[in-house]
Amino acid sequence: MEEQFGIAAFRSRQQVMHFERALRRAGVPTSIITTPRSVSVGCGLSVRFELRDVRDVQDVYQVAKPGNLIGFYRVERQGGHTQVTPLGIQMGYQG
Repeated sequence: MEEQFGIAAFRSRQQVMHFERALRRAGVPTSIITTPRSVSVGCGLSVRFELRDVRDVQDVYQVAKPGNLIGFYRVERQGGHTQVTPLGIQMGYQG
C-alpha cells in the first residue's frame, strides 16, 4: 500500500504548533508527526497535510508567516520504504 502526503518541517516546535493551529483555523486537515530522518535538521516534529491541500497550505503560510521553516516536502511510503523529496513551493518568506 502506498501513502503520499506533504509535510512542513521547522527548526522550532513552537513554530510547528503555530502553523498547525493556523492550518486548522483555516479548515485544512492536518496533524503533527515525527519528521522523517532524511529531514532531521529540525526539531523532530513536522506538520502533515494532504498533497491536494498544497495551495491552501501555501496561502496559510503567507498569512501566518511562522519563522524557522526548513521546507515543505512530499513523503511517499511504500512497504517499509520512505522517500522524501522537496516540494517546489515558493513561499516568499522563510524567516
